[in-house]
Amino acid sequence: MLRIRTSLITTFINLPVAAPIPGGRREREQIKQINTSQQVQLNYSNTFGRHTIGATLVNERIKNQRLRNWIHSVPTTNELPLIYISTADRYDDSDDIEARIGYIGRLNYSYDDKYFLEVAARRDASYIFAPDKRVGYFPSVSAGWRISEEKFMKYLVGNTNALSDLKLRASYGIMGDDGTQLGLPAYAYLPGYSYNTSIAILGGQTVVGSRDRGVPITNISWLKSRMFDVGADFSVLNGKITGSVDYFYRKRTGLRGRKSDVLVPSEIGYTLPDENINSDAQYGEEIMLNYNGKIGKVLFTAGGNIGYSRQKFLESYKPMFFNSWDHYRNSMEGRFTKINWGYESIGQFTSQEQINAYPVNIDGKGNSTLLPGDIIYKDQNGDGIINYYDERPIGLGAGTQPNINFGFNFALAYAGFDFRADFSGASGYTWFQNYETRWPFQNDGNLNTIFLDRWHRADMRDPNSAWIPGKYPALRFNNGEHSNYYNSDFWAHNVTYLRARTIELGYTVPVHILKAVRMQKARFYVNAYNLFAFDNLKPYDIDPEINDDNGLQFPQSQVFNIGMNLSF
Repeated sequence: MLRIRTSLITTFINLPVAAPIPGGRREREQIKQINTSQQVQLNYSNTFGRHTIGATLVNERIKNQRLRNWIHSVPTTNELPLIYISTADRYDDSDDIEARIGYIGRLNYSYDDKYFLEVAARRDASYIFAPDKRVGYFPSVSAGWRISEEKFMKYLVGNTNALSDLKLRASYGIMGDDGTQLGLPAYAYLPGYSYNTSIAILGGQTVVGSRDRGVPITNISWLKSRMFDVGADFSVLNGKITGSVDYFYRKRTGLRGRKSDVLVPSEIGYTLPDENINSDAQYGEEIMLNYNGKIGKVLFTAGGNIGYSRQKFLESYKPMFFNSWDHYRNSMEGRFTKINWGYESIGQFTSQEQINAYPVNIDGKGNSTLLPGDIIYKDQNGDGIINYYDERPIGLGAGTQPNINFGFNFALAYAGFDFRADFSGASGYTWFQNYETRWPFQNDGNLNTIFLDRWHRADMRDPNSAWIPGKYPALRFNNGEHSNYYNSDFWAHNVTYLRARTIELGYTVPVHILKAVRMQKARFYVNAYNLFAFDNLKPYDIDPEINDDNGLQFPQSQVFNIGMNLSF
């Protein structure tokens, strides 16, 4: 089988000035994208008695070219949507080319639909790396054993339908990555200069400057992920209950890093190049379970899944620390990623007398800026002042993927009616109140309504009136540097949510009715997407699946549909 695919995409973008104001600006951009790919694939499959053999050979070539020019001008008038050389102040022109080639081989073998083995390997070359680092080899192997077909298992189960199918499986493989995880720019292995980097006036003339690219990055090659997975697929009660269990471990080696035991003079203007010297790991488990049943004339299915995953940094090249605190605070070796640091809040002041007598300097100013309702932080090291040395890991990772993901679904069918619902959710990650959700009147803006529940005087006109307790400290006007707004667990929320992804109700018209109007099928339905969600962020009007911490994001849309499917 031979596949040749060529695509040409040309995009013209004109960005005119927003309003006809003299001295405005005008931009225009043109992009031509040419993507060429070629794939040659050869397949073989045969069965000899109880033996089944399959083989696949693939060759793939990819070449992408991106031509771009962009011009910027400051026109004297906006009456004409034109750009002239005399008014242009910048012109960019680029021609970016990337190319990759890969060879893949795979061999499959199975015996009696009981034992399974697959061996595969691929050889890839990428334009990103230096010529002697360009090629990578990535083997993999997987095996399976349908143990339920063994005589001893059938003897143990007997004639019951308790175990319909049980398959054990395991796999190990190495995968390569030359993309965003490495973050290596094209042709970084070549010496030379970066042009059009600055402008200088020499002798009354404008001179466009250039800059040395620094030491070429010649020691970087493929980032490698070593993947291990072990699991089982099962079916019981004649297939009424099916499911799977998996454990996986991924170790990445070759992450970019820089050696710290080789020093170069700062006068040369650049540092040592990066190398493949860091590593991390991701591991977790996943369980899936489904049930198919029938009660009278009602057919129903239900299923669910839950997965847990954590990422840990393993090691870097000879990490250096100046003292025990530096090691505790900044070391990544053997630690989970997605760590946020902050203070531990242990309460709020309830009176001015308590503030005056409190032995720990909370705000760094002898507590002179504190009021009743302000946050009390734990003095972790007992030195009598809250500062950098009192920060500890808080939360489960902000702005990152959840550590726990889960979902479930169910469906019903009866007398032409059908109903299905899909739910998904997550837990094990943290959202921090920030900006408009932490600082009252942030950026001289309006007051977030959540701050109506705050400590305040009974009479705003009487500074000696009693304090009325609330959830949040007393208001400060756009003062994000106050101790109340330090990063702490007071502003952290460990999130859990469950969202109704899809809910649909349908009706299929019986066949005998359709025959009268010469139709083959007719189904009417109504459905909704993102109909509702249960989560612990509703008091802040925050969508739990959006990372914005200022509360200003646009919520996900709810979609309602009414439709029909007709076949003649």
